[in-house]
Amino acid sequence: MITQAASQPRVPKVVPFFNPLAMRLLRRGRLMGPNTLLTVRGRKSGEMRTTPVALVELDGRRWIIGTFGETNWVRNLRAAAEGIIAVGDRREAVQARELSPDEAVAFFSSTLKPYVSAMPLGLGKVLLGVLGARDIFDDPTRAASQRPVFELKAKTP
Repeated sequence: MITQAASQPRVPKVVPFFNPLAMRLLRRGRLMGPNTLLTVRGRKSGEMRTTPVALVELDGRRWIIGTFGETNWVRNLRAAAEGIIAVGDRREAVQARELSPDEAVAFFSSTLKPYVSAMPLGLGKVLLGVLGARDIFDDPTRAASQRPVFELKAKTP
């Protein structure tokens, strides 16, 4: 966990404007690339909280990244260890396991870097730049120290 606010990733100014639009589109079932809605119980209020997140799906496995560091959804998911992912009417209860720092470095290096590199026209690198997250691609060790990663699995009854 990061304790120095100065090293904490910053949320780009566009995100507060983009998130409400993304939520409306995703609730209507409009696909927005790899985005999904994540609903998690608030760790203090107990209320269900929903936010759009990018879902990385590869070889039958799924992950979400706390691109902006220790945000509320990250702290809530860490506390709850479960949530719901949804696009439109498709909803799935999931269990979440936060990757260790070493696992996160390996994820960024071995999984996410090739995933981003395979996006057409360099779009993945551009998107990481816009989000202020180029370190995910350029310096996976630094990224893993600041950007939590959760692996999601279907919740079993």
